[in-house]
Amino acid sequence: MNKSNKYSPEVRARAVRLVQEHRSEYPSLWSTIESIAPKIGCSA
Repeated sequence: MNKSNKYSPEVRARAVRLVQEHRSEYPSLWSTIESIAPKIGCSA
């Protein structure tokens, strides 16, 4: 499986939604991603 297909579309959609919902709670987009990624079983 290549890198771009590592996660299902559902996992990707959930990740994007969570980042959008919680973006204001963190000082940067990257810190938001780093915080949410492990919670859904992904790497930042």
